[in-house]
Amino acid sequence: MWFNREVAKPDFFELPDGTIVNILYEDRGVLAIDKPAGWMLGPDDGEHADRGLHRALVDAIETGEWWARSRNLKFLRFVHRLDAPTTGVLLFSKSQGAMPALSRVFAERTVKKAYLAVTDGVPRQGEWVCREPLGPDPAEHGKHRVDYGPESKPAETAFRVLGAREGRALVLALPVTGRTHQIRLHLAHAGCPVAGDILYGRRDFHGLALRAFRLEYPDPFLHRSTLIIAPTEAFCRRYGYDPLLVPEDLRTRPRRPLSPVSKEGKGGKDGKDGASAPAASKSGGLVQGKVHPQGKPTPAPGQPNRVVKELAQRPAGQRPSHGSGGQHGAAPKQ
Repeated sequence: MWFNREVAKPDFFELPDGTIVNILYEDRGVLAIDKPAGWMLGPDDGEHADRGLHRALVDAIETGEWWARSRNLKFLRFVHRLDAPTTGVLLFSKSQGAMPALSRVFAERTVKKAYLAVTDGVPRQGEWVCREPLGPDPAEHGKHRVDYGPESKPAETAFRVLGAREGRALVLALPVTGRTHQIRLHLAHAGCPVAGDILYGRRDFHGLALRAFRLEYPDPFLHRSTLIIAPTEAFCRRYGYDPLLVPEDLRTRPRRPLSPVSKEGKGGKDGKDGASAPAASKSGGLVQGKVHPQGKPTPAPGQPNRVVKELAQRPAGQRPSHGSGGQHGAAPKQ
């Protein structure tokens, strides 16, 4: 006897070059992926057509690839941006009609983000806030700089050193604004550029050591806070750091029940790209205080956020096990 068995939607997909991309979160309105390094979100120009992430996703929808067809996807458009060499959480809208509301959430600075960076050099301070304004570099297209001129824009990032070894540091970055290359420029201004930053530092064979690992936003349709977390273990180990240096309540899902979000979609008073709690304080640190002398993180309070649907959290670029409907394998390094 034949039975009608529902086939599970794959929680990963493959890009044209063979890169495996994990789907971190999905609900009726959005889909979030763990963006791999080297894929661009800019215009689909001829020079970079083979590395255009948006174009690759549109092609997958139009050709009916199973991961897209199983979701009945007709539309995907990124709601915010990550630089081409940056990895981590990237949010997409699943409908054209949802784009204005989702974009407004980002424009109103109600989104909270957290990044991990490895720096060339160890910052002099364990915690600090950089508020240097940024603007385009007139001498070189595509670059930006600390700038107090008429084209500059205010920028703010809170930083915390989580650990240091061999002349480098693992740094938590909590951007309050979302300027181009903001974290990279603010760390370079502190004398500790991000490792592998070919624009503001020096090349590294691992690539740019910058990962967007946490994103929290007030969903304008579900009227609650949505939290998306990307794995951090592989990133930390790649540079020789203990993954437990990342505060537990930033790298894991909170245990407290969900707090209501107002129907206006406001998630709090923090800035557009501010951190998920613990938040950056006005004094430039995190709520939880100083770095442990042994480099161990001080736990932050649990946060009242969750996602609608829990998906497997695998290291980025790793295929699921046979039990989840995939094959074993790994993508190129981020």
